[in-house]
Amino acid sequence: MPTSHRVHPPGSSAPPAADAGIRTAALDRRALLRVAGGGAFAIMSLSAAACAKDKPLEPDALLPHEVSARTDAVWARAAAATAPDKAAALTVVATQRTAHADALRAEIDRAIGLYGDGTKPKSASPPVTPPVAPSPPPTVDAVRTRIATAQKSAADAAPTISAYRAGLLASISASCAAHVEVLLT
Repeated sequence: MPTSHRVHPPGSSAPPAADAGIRTAALDRRALLRVAGGGAFAIMSLSAAACAKDKPLEPDALLPHEVSARTDAVWARAAAATAPDKAAALTVVATQRTAHADALRAEIDRAIGLYGDGTKPKSASPPVTPPVAPSPPPTVDAVRTRIATAQKSAADAAPTISAYRAGLLASISASCAAHVEVLLT
């Protein structure tokens, strides 16, 4: 039983004579199947790569909570100027809401990750800049309402996301509830 097949020159039905100076190539079945399989794999890979589209970047689910926390901090600082009797409580609220925003940003950045060279990949969750203080300054009741809304938003979002992030939002929700029920009453 032959283990290889000889390829004959075109137009010839018999192998050339050994002394004819024409070199023949020996292809066994395995080599022929490897070449055919490799070609088919290459074609499929290229067509799949050509059809693949990058998924559009979506903002991180924590981004609205970071925006809310930064806005709440600005509002609390602004309200402290108009309510001297609640200035200490509003300062605590502003400081803690800034800490909430910083913790949320740290988690957003951690989830985005870093490339091997230390640079950040492109993200749909850019850093949030604190808004300008509202004019006229908000009342303590307006700040209280904003923080109650943030507390409900964080509490509603916590069960819909994964472990650490859910705990982070639950903690922020609890802190906001304390601000509303204890500090700003």
